[in-house]
Amino acid sequence: MHQTNFLVREPLLDPAQKVVGYELTWQQQGSTPPTRAQLEDLVGFVAGEVNDDGQGWLLRDKMLFLQAVPEMLSTDALYNMPPEHTVLSIRAPMLANADTLAAVQGLRAGGVGILLRDADLARVGSRLGTIASFVEVKFTGADVASQARAYAALKASNLRMIGRPVATWNDFDACAALGLDAFVGKLHLTPRPGTSVQGMNPAQTLIMQLMQMVSANADVKNLEDVLRRDAALSYQLMRYINSAGFGAGREITSLRQAITMLGYEPLYRWLTLLLATASTNGYSPVLLETAVVRGRLAELLGLKALGKADAENIFVAGMFSLLDRLLGMPMQEVLAGIQLSDDVVAALMSRSGKYGPYLALAEACELNSDLVASLASTLNLSPAEVNKAHLEALAWTQSVTTS
Repeated sequence: MHQTNFLVREPLLDPAQKVVGYELTWQQQGSTPPTRAQLEDLVGFVAGEVNDDGQGWLLRDKMLFLQAVPEMLSTDALYNMPPEHTVLSIRAPMLANADTLAAVQGLRAGGVGILLRDADLARVGSRLGTIASFVEVKFTGADVASQARAYAALKASNLRMIGRPVATWNDFDACAALGLDAFVGKLHLTPRPGTSVQGMNPAQTLIMQLMQMVSANADVKNLEDVLRRDAALSYQLMRYINSAGFGAGREITSLRQAITMLGYEPLYRWLTLLLATASTNGYSPVLLETAVVRGRLAELLGLKALGKADAENIFVAGMFSLLDRLLGMPMQEVLAGIQLSDDVVAALMSRSGKYGPYLALAEACELNSDLVASLASTLNLSPAEVNKAHLEALAWTQSVTTS
C-alpha cells in the first residue's frame, strides 16, 4: 500500500504509570477525520508489521487502540490482529444504527476490545458493559468528587475507564486515584513538578564508569575488575550474553569471556540500556519505554544512509536524550559524567550534527508534529520507511524491556 501519512503514537498509562498500550493514528492535517480507506490501511499495515506468522504478537502484553468507523468493522485486516490485543475506538452515537451495533457486538463476542468515545454515561448505563470493554471519559480536574460519583457504577462493572484529555500530572494523579487508565499525549515527557533532583544511584554511577572505560578502549581485565564490584550487574551481563543468541554454542561462564564475546560497541549499547533501567524515578516506566523506542527508532532511521557504526551511536544519542529526565539532573551534568563523541553531544544539545536530524525525527514521531514530514523529506525517508521503523522500534523495545 502506498503510504502518504505518518504514524503517531500516544501511550496509555495505568495508575502506576506503566504503559499498557498505545493508540496509533495517522497524522492528520487540520481537523479532517480519517477516511474509511485510511483506517483500513492502518489496520492492515499494523497487522502486517507486529503480528508475525512465526513469532506471533511482537508487542508482548501491549494493547493497540485503533480508530474505527462503522463501514470498516468487517474489514479482512482485522482477522490478522490478535483480538485480545486489539481495541477499536468508535463514537457511541454511531451505535444508534442497528447494523453497527450488531457488528460491534459480534467483534466483542470474538474477543476484540471496543472503546466507546463520546458516550452519554447516564443514558447508556448498565447496557454499556455488554457493548464495550472500555469507555473514554472526558476528564477534568475541576470537580473530582462529582466525577467520582459518576464513575462509581462503572467501577463496579468490568468496564475499564480511560481519561482524556489528561494535560497535567495533577490530573493524572486524580485519574489514578479514581482507578482510571489515561491517554497522556506528551505529558510523560514533562517533568513532574516537585520532583527533586536525584542524581545517580550507586548502580548508575558504576555503569557510567564502565561506559567511560569502554569509550576509552580500556583493557578487558580492567572492565572485568569494575564489573566484579556489582554482583547484580555481573549477573545481568551473563544472563544477557547467554540469552541474546550470540551463537557461542556453549554457555559463557566468565565475565572476561562475556566482554570479549560481546565486543566494545555492543557492550556500550547494552550499558546505555542498563543505565536507563537502573533509574529509580517515580515516573520512569513510561519514560524508560519512550527512551528505548526513541533510541531504536533513531537508529533504524539512520541505518541506511549512515551505516551500522554510526547507527549504533544514534541509538546512544536517542537513549541519552531522555536521560536528564530519567536521572533527574540537567543534561549538561549528565554529559559531564561521560565522554561522548562530538556528534552525539551535538545531537543531544541542539539536534545538530550528522545524528541530530535522525533524533529529531524520532522525537517528532512521538507527537502529532508537522515536523515529521519535513524532517523525513530532508533525510530522504519515505512515510512507509519511517512508519515501518516506528513499529519495528516498538516491537524491539518490548523484547528488551520485558525479557
